[in-house]
Amino acid sequence: MFASAVTIVLVLVAILVIVIVSMTVKIVPQARAGIVERFGKYRATLSAGLNIVMPFIDKLRYKIDLREQVVSFPPQPVITEDNLVVSIDTVIYFQVTDPVSATYEIANYIQAIEQLTMTTLRNIIGGMSLEHALTSRDQINSGLRGELDGATGKWGIRVNRVELKGIDPPPSIIDAMEQQMRAERNKRAAILTAEGERQSAILTAEGLKQSKILTAEGERQAQILTAQADRQAQILRAQGEAQAIQTVFQAIHDGNPDQKLLSYQYLQMLPKIAEGENATTWIIPAELTKALGTLGGTIGSIPLDGGGSKTRVDFDAPVQDDEVNEAETAEAVESALQAAKAAESPSISEPPPPPPASDAPAAPEEPGQA
Repeated sequence: MFASAVTIVLVLVAILVIVIVSMTVKIVPQARAGIVERFGKYRATLSAGLNIVMPFIDKLRYKIDLREQVVSFPPQPVITEDNLVVSIDTVIYFQVTDPVSATYEIANYIQAIEQLTMTTLRNIIGGMSLEHALTSRDQINSGLRGELDGATGKWGIRVNRVELKGIDPPPSIIDAMEQQMRAERNKRAAILTAEGERQSAILTAEGLKQSKILTAEGERQAQILTAQADRQAQILRAQGEAQAIQTVFQAIHDGNPDQKLLSYQYLQMLPKIAEGENATTWIIPAELTKALGTLGGTIGSIPLDGGGSKTRVDFDAPVQDDEVNEAETAEAVESALQAAKAAESPSISEPPPPPPASDAPAAPEEPGQA
């Protein structure tokens, strides 16, 4: 009986020791802070690790998390300046810097931060239009963080960052914005298409312009070359005719033809006159014999030097393609034509020009010459 009583006492003592030790030794985890109260009054703040308190007197009331915490608040309806209701949900990053103030200055600091965020957000968004609010998230975040940090400082809380997760306008506004965006994109596409067509038309016109300019330039060069070729050909033909006239007249004057030869040549030309396609009837005038006699008498009065070309033509000399001289060619052609006219139609009433003065004896007259 006595042994069992002793055993019970020992067990009770052991239990009491365990309770006392558990109440005396307090272990606070890392990044935590323990708030100790004595008789309901704040006594001390326990740091991380092993701590000793007075049993039955001191009590570890709260363990405050000193790490940075993230709290996401549900979407809140906010009215913008243009009277549109939008839903905004926020994310708050905060950290407890003073465990005592966070414990005794505010009952529930998370709920307080949520309500403060809601009211501050409504004040900020209420002064903005919807488009401004959608494009000014950084401005809203910085303004909201400044207001929250200033209000929660006395609670021992520091707001590090505030983020807006989403700004959701009403469905009708979303549809209108999509239509506006679609119209803006169609406008930009139409502008780009028109710009491309304009550029294409400009390039096409430039190409046609250059093509026409080059074509006109080519035609101009071709006309110039054709005109130069015609001019060169006419000059060469004139030179050839001039040389031919000089050669013929030289041969005539060197041969000293008489009346019989001229009459014979005239008679040889008569059949050629009648060879025309429309020459069905040819009338020989009665005065033909008299005309031949008069022509022969007139030609017979031409002196040996009939005023023809004074340039002796070398019949055996090859034709040379020298550089064309327009002035010399025109002068030569003009002198040859004048000499031909003077020889072909001499005036009958005028006396023949006297022979040139020369020491050489005059050539004997041909028989039959008038």
